[in-house]
Amino acid sequence: MDRLFEPMTLLRGPAWKNRFMLAPLTNQQSHPDGRLSDAEYRWLTMRATGGFGLVMTAASHVQAAGQGFPGQIGCFGDEHLEGLTRLAAGIRAGGAVSSVQLHHAGNRAPKELVGTPVCPSDDAETGARALTLAEVEAVRDDFIAAAKRAEKAGFDGVEVHGAHGYILAQFLSPEVNRRDDRYGGSLENRARLILEVLAGIRAACRPDFQLGLRLSPERFGLVLPEIREVAAEILRAGQIDYLDMSLWDIGKEPMDDAFKGRTLMSLFTELPRGDVRLGAAGKVMGAESAKSLLDAGCDFVVVGRGAILRHDFPERVRHDNAYNSPTLPVTARHLMDEGLSSGFVDYMKNWKGFVA
Repeated sequence: MDRLFEPMTLLRGPAWKNRFMLAPLTNQQSHPDGRLSDAEYRWLTMRATGGFGLVMTAASHVQAAGQGFPGQIGCFGDEHLEGLTRLAAGIRAGGAVSSVQLHHAGNRAPKELVGTPVCPSDDAETGARALTLAEVEAVRDDFIAAAKRAEKAGFDGVEVHGAHGYILAQFLSPEVNRRDDRYGGSLENRARLILEVLAGIRAACRPDFQLGLRLSPERFGLVLPEIREVAAEILRAGQIDYLDMSLWDIGKEPMDDAFKGRTLMSLFTELPRGDVRLGAAGKVMGAESAKSLLDAGCDFVVVGRGAILRHDFPERVRHDNAYNSPTLPVTARHLMDEGLSSGFVDYMKNWKGFVA
């Protein structure tokens, strides 16, 4: 258990005081125009004072047309700088390293929020239209501009959201991406956008600005061996400081029958990664599951639901090597005491069996 509380140095930027990262969690608490709310500020700064080494925002859209859910914190305009600056300072004062997760929902953007959503290719199921080549380049440039905005606000870094079927994952998918230009077809072309985003952020921001990437290897039309190949190439290049794998369950087997009999996570922990750090998320609910991630070869632990249930999850693990999250369901009062607004609690009621 002691290893969970060892500081973690990275290729760039400040060391994390321990191996706990707050997962980027949808909470629907900010204002309709993307400006930071007091509720979202309280939620995140409580996790900083609760002992997380890295505190990350919820997915923050880099274009107004990329909004994925109501109450999403924005990073697409200078009108967001005041709130982001306040938030970066509050997270730092709480003792944590700070990061903004950069996001574009693509065809998963609700029509009632964005009008007609966009996608690599026309998508009849969602009604999304294909991006023009110029619009693809604008998405790339807006990810980079949002990173610069986060840097200006005082954040220690950003994480690029390439997971969960959002726009960068849509480009990676041969099922969703049927383009015939340089952003479609071969895996090299389908990975081009995400690689250009990473390279652009690295070039545009200061040398010690911390850069992470979130990937998910399954579902949403993704091909597991392809995602593994992309991850391997990104790790080899060393432009990112950490890779955050969202697995839904850290102990699960791959859906691809070719890899049955082993954990999905092992396909990534075995990749050469040099000094890039690797972490994973997926049902880390207590001390033992957190420790098991390090035992399995990860460098850090990404905590989602456990951090919703207890703002001080790391400190509880520190003081109790047998700590487990409260049994579900929990009361709305419990969640509000842990820093969730009433709106966030209402959102959590959509998670079956979470709120009594």
